[in-house]
Amino acid sequence: MDARSCPALRPVESVVVPDREHGRVLVLRDTHGVTQSQAVVPPALIPVLVRFTGRLTCDEIAREASAELGIGVPVELVVKLAAELERGLFLEGPSFRLARTRVEREFAAAAVRPASHAGGAYHSERRALERYIEQSCLAGANGAYTDSTRTLGNGAARMVALVAPHIDPWRGALGYGHAYGALASALPPEADTFVLFGTSHAPMREPFALCRKAFDTPLGRVEADTSSIDALAGRAAGFDPYADEFNHKREHSLEFQVVFLKHLLKSREFRIVPVLAGLGAHQLSGHDPGQDACVSEFIGGVRDLVRSRPGRVVVVAGADLAHVGPRFGDARPYDEKERATLELADRASLDRAISLDANGFWAHVTADLEGRRICGLAPIWSLLGSLASESVCGRVLHYEQTVDREDGSIVSHAAVGFYE
Repeated sequence: MDARSCPALRPVESVVVPDREHGRVLVLRDTHGVTQSQAVVPPALIPVLVRFTGRLTCDEIAREASAELGIGVPVELVVKLAAELERGLFLEGPSFRLARTRVEREFAAAAVRPASHAGGAYHSERRALERYIEQSCLAGANGAYTDSTRTLGNGAARMVALVAPHIDPWRGALGYGHAYGALASALPPEADTFVLFGTSHAPMREPFALCRKAFDTPLGRVEADTSSIDALAGRAAGFDPYADEFNHKREHSLEFQVVFLKHLLKSREFRIVPVLAGLGAHQLSGHDPGQDACVSEFIGGVRDLVRSRPGRVVVVAGADLAHVGPRFGDARPYDEKERATLELADRASLDRAISLDANGFWAHVTADLEGRRICGLAPIWSLLGSLASESVCGRVLHYEQTVDREDGSIVSHAAVGFYE
C-alpha cells in the first residue's frame, strides 16, 4: 500500500457506538464471517474512509479530505489507515479474496453449520442456555401468550406461522418469550418441518439463499430437510438459490430461531428449511417483489410445501423492525413523542401483516424504509406470501422498543402469530 494505491472498502456492516475518548466512533464488522476482527474508526478519519471507493489514490484522498476539513491530512495517514484495513481484511484486494476463498471452501465442505454466536449472543453451555430461555424468556413473558388462541374465536387454533425477533436474546428475551411461548402453546402435534425465513445482514446477489446444512446448537444438532430444500431449489427459476449460501455462515437471524426451536422441541424429531431473504434490488427500487416472476415462483414453492403437508409445516420469520438513533446514523436519540410516532408506524405495518396483506405491508414499509430502517421487510413479506389461506388469521402478541443504555438508539421488534 502506497500513495498511488486506490483502496476500496468492501461491503461491511457499520454502526456508530459511544467512545470515551472520541465521543462516538464508527465500528466496521464483517457480516460474512471472513474475519472475526472489527475496525474502529474515529470521527476525524471518516472523511478519509468514505473516499475508499477504489476510484481515488491515497494521494488524491488526502487532498480531497484536506479540502473538506480545512486542515492538512497527510498522505501517510491515509496510507496507514488503508494498510491497517487491508490487514484486517476490510478492503477489496488479493488478501481478502484469498481469505474469502479459503473460508468459503471450508464452509461449503462442512456438513454442519456451527453455532457461530454461541458464547457471545447467548450462552454456549447447555444448562445455562436452558435456564436462560426458561427463566428469562418464557417465564419473563409471564404466560401472556396462553391467551393468544382464546381471543381469536377459533377454539383450539393451531399456529401455522410465527414472526419472532432476531435481536440478540440478551436484549430480546421478552420478545422471544412471547413468540416461542405462543408457539409452544399452539404448535400442531404433527408439526415436523419449519421453513425459516431470515434477514441477510450481508449483501446478497440473489433474492433468496438456501442452505442444505444441519445447524448445530449448544442443545444439539438440528437437521436440514434436504428433500424440501432441493424441491425449492427447483422452483428458483432465473436465479441461483445457492449463490449466497455463504451468507448463512455468520447470519444470526436464523441461528437464534433454531436455538429456540430446539429448546422447545427437545428430542422431538424435526427438520428445518433455512432461507435467507434478500430482495435487495426490490427494496432499493420500492417495487413489489410479488410482480417479479422469479420471486413469485420461489414463494409459490414454499406455499406448495405448506399445502402438501397439512399441519406439519410451520413458517417462521426471524425479523426485527425499526433501527433508529445515533447508532444507526441519526443525529440524536428519539424523544418520547418520536418513540410514540415510531410505534404507531410499526403497528400500522404490523396491521397489514396480520391481515395477510403482503403487498400492503411491503408498500407501507418501503415508504419510509430509510427512516425506520426495518431490516425484517424481506422475511416477513416472504412469510406472508407463503400463507395464501382464507382461514389464517394473525395477531400481534408483543411489541417492544429495545433502547440502548449508552446512546438511546432503538431496535423495535414484535412477536406475531398466525393461526388456523
